[in-house]
Amino acid sequence: MSEVNIHKFNTILIGVAFSPNLKNNIFEAMRMVDFFDSKLVIVHVGTKTKEKENCIKELISGFSDDEEKVVVIWKQGNPVSVIIETAKERNADLIMLGATPREGFLKFYIGSIARKITRNAHCSVLLLIKPSEDLRPCNHIVVNGLKDEKTQQTILDSFEVAQNLGVQKLTIVEEISQQEVKVVVEDDQSLLKDTMIKEQLAQKEDLRVQHILEDVPDDLKTGIAINSQSIFGKRGYSIGHYAKIVAADLLIMNAPKPTTFFDRIFLHDLEHILSELPTDVLIMR
Repeated sequence: MSEVNIHKFNTILIGVAFSPNLKNNIFEAMRMVDFFDSKLVIVHVGTKTKEKENCIKELISGFSDDEEKVVVIWKQGNPVSVIIETAKERNADLIMLGATPREGFLKFYIGSIARKITRNAHCSVLLLIKPSEDLRPCNHIVVNGLKDEKTQQTILDSFEVAQNLGVQKLTIVEEISQQEVKVVVEDDQSLLKDTMIKEQLAQKEDLRVQHILEDVPDDLKTGIAINSQSIFGKRGYSIGHYAKIVAADLLIMNAPKPTTFFDRIFLHDLEHILSELPTDVLIMR
């Protein structure tokens, strides 16, 4: 078995605003800190007032009196820049961002903040579409299995996430572009050829994923039902649609690379996920 590097969230940062979702966002972050035995950094971009300070103190009261366990930071400036810079300063391993999918608001929120943070953050980013005050069980995780240099590490990290969240099922999805089939279905003969090519491609992708799974430590796979699924269609859109159809609780994707001309191709794939947000999405770095 080859040496593997299992990712751990030692410091979790959440950016908060004084909106109706403030309590839910902070509660979600505190639960993540419990799951991963992490430190929590709460960042508010805006003016610090006694009323706001007391509000946050009340929300985190009883969670931890350890000043090193929970830190509240107040800064003014551009929300994207402040969150990214603070995450670097605090060596955060995960940035959490919460939003409620309301018409207009979600599109603006994702377009103006989450997309930019996802592209430029040095660490993983978790996007919550329905932050909740109460615990929401995470039973099923869908993970991208696309052929990419980052995929093996993303899959390995996903198993640690699954163990920490008590996940029962993990599905690795291999997205295959329809262009790889290169068959125009016009009659029964071309349909048969199309079907055979798809089966061969699916078997090839499944074998590649099985090799990756061999490197996942057995203790991380314990108690988790593991599936792999090949799907044909537009990359990014297909896996997002699949996650929605199977009612996955979390979708885990590779992080985009620093933007270059060629990397924009991958960013375009991720745009489908960010524009739809079929479920909570973890962009793994």
